[in-house]
Parts: sequence; structure tokens; C-alpha cells
Amino acid sequence: MNIAVITPVAGRHSHLRLQHAGLRHGGRRPDHYVVVAMGDEEVRTVTADGEPPAEVIDVPVRDGRLPLAAARNAGAHRALTAGADLLVFLDVDCVPSPTLLTRYADAAAPGVLLCGPVAYLPPTPDRGYRLGELPALASPHPARPAPPAGVVVRGGDPRLFWSLSFALTAHTWRQVGGFCEQYTGYGGEDTDFAATATRSGVDLWWVGGAEAYHQHHPVHTPPVHHLDDILRNGALYKKRWGSWPMLGWLREFARMGLVVHHPATDTWRRTGPGQ
Repeated sequence: MNIAVITPVAGRHSHLRLQHAGLRHGGRRPDHYVVVAMGDEEVRTVTADGEPPAEVIDVPVRDGRLPLAAARNAGAHRALTAGADLLVFLDVDCVPSPTLLTRYADAAAPGVLLCGPVAYLPPTPDRGYRLGELPALASPHPARPAPPAGVVVRGGDPRLFWSLSFALTAHTWRQVGGFCEQYTGYGGEDTDFAATATRSGVDLWWVGGAEAYHQHHPVHTPPVHHLDDILRNGALYKKRWGSWPMLGWLREFARMGLVVHHPATDTWRRTGPGQ
């Protein structure tokens, strides 16, 4: 099976280097490593002379918001053009376990969306992360399935899909049709992708042994700095699917007095004059 790994990048170069190292030391190397630079001119320097060789393609930033949906589509197009049978998407924060590609390839089937467990790493030690220590350091996400190696859990809840680490065959990618590029900035595009996949008859499987280790970086809980993105992308999702995604965040924002829900129109808006 011809395997491509696709990673969108904007900054976080140290994370990209460790991901690249994880692919190099994995049990199965990808046939293609497509790195999609979102307005980041330094990515080619970061990946130069690395193994496996990285092909860097560029996707411009739109209105100051990262075009994650467009970047994943562009990476998939390049991988398919190169002959990939299996597309594996990894966020730049994610370091693949040595068995990730093999487990995804073993589980791959037409009409299936594959998700591997993602375990979260503590803050980076002064000497940096060491690949061999990652399994002992990482903690599985408490709200996502984490089956043991060799176990595949079928019929997963598409609402739990996440784009940090997932895989699907070229056939299934074409069946789904890719990500909706109207989403820009933070949030919503992966929920939309899962809804589109479900509507297309695609099942979600959780793949044990396809672990990825999420490198630590500062986060805001709730993500107040993404408030406008969440409102804009959430409204787009509501228009397309009839319901709001990211309700947990929206309710947290409401408790903080940052947004208000209008039940008559089922809309969420920033607080301010006239609200």
C-alpha cells in the first residue's frame, strides 16, 4: 500500500522536526510526506535534508486566518497525484508512534474513516522530548476511545472525530469529497468533514496501536482568542447542517459574558450594545 502522510504547518517548527524524526524512526516509513506550508516560508528550511524526504507545498493565508481545510485538501490532492492509496493526516503537534502507519494500513478499507488514539505529553523537558520516552510520558485523552493494539472498534460516534490523526483510503477520500474550504481559522471544519463522511455512508473506526503523541503547547480554556472564529465557523456549520458545533465552548463563553444565545433564531452572538 502506497502511504502518504499529510501535515499542515504554520510555525511550530520544533514540533515539525520531532514529527519528522518520528516518521524516520517508525517501523513503516511513508512513501510520501507532504507538508503544507500555510504562509510559512521557513518550512522548506526546517524540512531540508530530512528523512523521509518532505515535499513542501504552499497554501496562502486568507484574511489572517489559517486555511486548514484548504491545506488538507491541497495536501491530499498532491498525495493522490503521486499515487497514494492511503492518506494519513497528522497535525504538526503529533508525533507518530512506530506502529501508527502499519496499524492504519492494516485497518484500511473502502468506506471507512480511521482514527487512532492521541495521547497528550506534558511540557517539554529542558533537554527536549526523546522518542523512546513518549509512550511512558503521554496520557490518553479521557473523552476519546483508546483501544489496545490490535483492536479495531467499529461504528464510532462521528461527533468524536478529530483531525489530529486520521486516515482513509484514496477511494474514501473521493467518496467524501474533502474538507469544506469555507471554514477558515479555528474550529468546525473537522466536525463538518465527519458529518459529510457520515452522510456519504462512511463508518468511523478507532484503531488500537495507531497512537500519536501530542506535543505540549500553551492553550486557553476556553479558547477565548478563537472566539470570532468559533462564532463564524459555527454559524457556517449551522447553515449547512442545522445545528451548532462546539456548544461546550459557546456555553463557556456565555458564562463568561462574552456571547449570548438568541433562542428564537438559534444564533450565538458577541455581547454588546443591543444584545
